[in-house]
Amino acid sequence: MQIYLVGGAVRDRLLGFDNADRDWVVVGATPQEMLDQGYTPVGRDFPVFLHPRTKEEYALARTERKTGPGYTGFAFNAAPGVSLEEDLLRRDLTLNAIAQDSNGRLIDPHGGVRDIEQRVLRHVSPAFTEDPLRVLRVARFAARFASLGFTVADETMALMRRLSASGELQHLVAERVWQETEKALCSPAPQVYFRTLRDCGALKVILPELDRLFGIPQPPQHHPEIDTGVHVLMCLEQAARMSEDPVVRFATLLHDLGKGVTPKEKWPHHYGHEILGLPLIRDVCERLRVPKRYAALARLVCEYHTHCHRAAELKPASLLRVLEALDAFRRPQQLAQFLPACEADSRGRTGFEERPYPQADILRQAAAAARAVDVPALLSDNKVVSRSPEAIKTRIAQARSQAIARALQR
Repeated sequence: MQIYLVGGAVRDRLLGFDNADRDWVVVGATPQEMLDQGYTPVGRDFPVFLHPRTKEEYALARTERKTGPGYTGFAFNAAPGVSLEEDLLRRDLTLNAIAQDSNGRLIDPHGGVRDIEQRVLRHVSPAFTEDPLRVLRVARFAARFASLGFTVADETMALMRRLSASGELQHLVAERVWQETEKALCSPAPQVYFRTLRDCGALKVILPELDRLFGIPQPPQHHPEIDTGVHVLMCLEQAARMSEDPVVRFATLLHDLGKGVTPKEKWPHHYGHEILGLPLIRDVCERLRVPKRYAALARLVCEYHTHCHRAAELKPASLLRVLEALDAFRRPQQLAQFLPACEADSRGRTGFEERPYPQADILRQAAAAARAVDVPALLSDNKVVSRSPEAIKTRIAQARSQAIARALQR
């Protein structure tokens, strides 16, 4: 039995990153031998075991053979005779196909170290096209390592285009698509993930509502970049600068989906795109089984981002209605997530990247003023308590609007 450290732990060490997650491959062992040494089996499709003490994953070296569509259509061979080189051959990218033995020696049969030095994401073998999930994985690695100068090799991009055109991506289950997308949203440059998917033709399969935005014009006086799709990725880049929260980044990504279905004769204007985008967001979130907290903020940003942009013009009562729609008094965190998404939308325009966004402070001040209203004291008035629930609600709204007006001197 020979044991090697493989995958991300080796790659990240070569890149100078810390990686607490370590994966191991075991050559020359049977499942029974692993059990005899106290390992716990956890793999459903192929033999994977947890170390009895460290609980790290140890997988038997294996080969794969394509048997059906999608990323699950594989037959595996994990016999003791499978070599380390055969196991590394089935991996997606060369930088993920490097192993390290117990003496620290690297085993690199596919040039992964060279590609790390040259900052290239390159497939290991033509078998890359057998797993459609790899298209999303490459795009995610492109987003993760974009700041280091990594790009996708031309020949790998060609294979990704072939996979995207083959229909194989349609066999991916929603959970895996969302898993890769969520990881990409957490990366330093999430916009690169979606740009890479579009470059290879995968975006129109995975997120057609987003892909549709490219080529749709906007008023050049407000959007010098003109193209709506370009604008949305610029917004996502700004959101990544301002917030590490993937929920904020996701809401920013989807905030302008409605511009993809506004009447063409009205272009470059997109009146009513805020409401038109809501059913599209619902479709995306249902199809990809997006968690509720992501979907909730995405809907709010879509419907109310232009209200936020006009915060300096809105009357106190209108500001209060926006805050109530955001449920800002019961869920202040929701307002805290809403504002950077709106600011990212404002800054995600050519020449506007560093422009201040005082509208966010206006909404924060309005929320603080309204929240400071002593509602219990207000309701202690017998005249108020004796009124109907609707009248009580109106009285609270009046008090909060007055507080907002005083705070903003309106």
